[in-house]
Amino acid sequence: MRILVTGGAGFIGSNLVQRLLNASDHHVVNIDKLTYAADPAVGAIDHPRYHFIQADICDLETVRNILSDHDIDAIMHLAAESHVDRSIDGPGDFLQTNVVGTFTLLQAALSHWRQLPADRASRFRFHHISTDEVYGDLDVDDPAFTETTPYHPSSPYSASKAASDHFVRAWQRTYGLPALVTNCSNNYGPRQFPEKLIPLIILNAISGKSLPVYGDGGQVRDWLHVDDHADALITVLENGVPGETYNVGGRSERRNIDVVHSLCRILEDEHPDKPAGVAHYTDLIVHVTDRPGHDRRYAIDDRKLAAELHWTPARTFEQGLRETVRWYLDNLDWCRRVKDGGYDGQRLGTFAAGAAQ
Repeated sequence: MRILVTGGAGFIGSNLVQRLLNASDHHVVNIDKLTYAADPAVGAIDHPRYHFIQADICDLETVRNILSDHDIDAIMHLAAESHVDRSIDGPGDFLQTNVVGTFTLLQAALSHWRQLPADRASRFRFHHISTDEVYGDLDVDDPAFTETTPYHPSSPYSASKAASDHFVRAWQRTYGLPALVTNCSNNYGPRQFPEKLIPLIILNAISGKSLPVYGDGGQVRDWLHVDDHADALITVLENGVPGETYNVGGRSERRNIDVVHSLCRILEDEHPDKPAGVAHYTDLIVHVTDRPGHDRRYAIDDRKLAAELHWTPARTFEQGLRETVRWYLDNLDWCRRVKDGGYDGQRLGTFAAGAAQ
C-alpha cells in the first residue's frame, strides 16, 4: 500500500515510519508540520519507499494534492498536539490541530476515496490513532476501559481527541468512509520528546536536577512500548474491520511514583557515575502540586485486539524500560538537538512526572 502517515516526525509517528519501512513492503508518505516536538531528521530518511512533506494537515488544498499526487491507499492519522500540561496552558492549539486538522483530513480523504476505482476503494482505510484518555479516569477497583466505555475526557487535550474520534466515526457512519479507530495507553520508548515522564526523569537525573512528581505519585497508567504500538497499528491497518474500534494496551499498569523509582534503580546500574553531591538518584525526587483535573488511573482492556486480530505486546515493561534508558543514555546528542530546536528549556523543567502520553 501507499500509506500517508500524518505526524510521522513525532514520537509515535517516527517509530511507526521506521517500522513500516523496515518490517513491511508498504510505501510511506510522511506529512508533518515539524512543530517543537518533531524530529527533523525523520524528514531526511533516505529510503526508496519513503517521501517526506513538511505541511499542515489543516491546509485542505495541500492535503488533497498529496492524496492525489501520491495515489494514497491508506491514511494513518497521528498528527496531534498531545501534552496535557500544554493543553491547560494553551488549549487553542489543541482545538486547531486535533479537531480542525482531523476534520480537514476527513474531508480530503472522503473526496479522494470517492474517486478511487471500486476495487481500490474497497481496500482504502482511514486509520485514526487516539488515546485512552478520552475515557476519563478509573477508581482503583474499576474494570479497565473497553471499546464501549463511555467518553468522559478531563483535560483540553483529551477533550480535543474525543472530539476527533467522534468526527471520524461520524464520517464512517454518515458517508461510509472505511475508518478504523485505535485508542492506546501511555507510550514510552526511543525518540520521545523530553517533556514526557520517562525521558524527563532520565535526563533530569543524570544532570542532577530534581525529579518532580505530581501529588503523591499514585496516578496509575498502563505502559505500552512504542514499537509494540507500531506493530499493533500495522496489524489493525492490514486486518482491522472498518467501523471498528480497537484498544491497544501494554498490560503493564504502574503507579507514576513506582515508574520513577524503577528508572532510578536502572540508572544506578546503567549510569553509576552520578552528578556531584548525589548519593542516590532517588534523593532527587520531589513532590509538587498536582496538575488540575489530573486523572487518577487509566487501564486498557485489549482482549478484542488479541482475540480478533491476534496481537499482544511483545515486551514486558521491565525489559522495555531498561532498553529505553539505554537508548537515551546512548543518544544524548539527539536529546540536546531536539531540545535546542525551538523548545523552551526553562518551561521543560517545570513539567512534573505524570505527564500524559
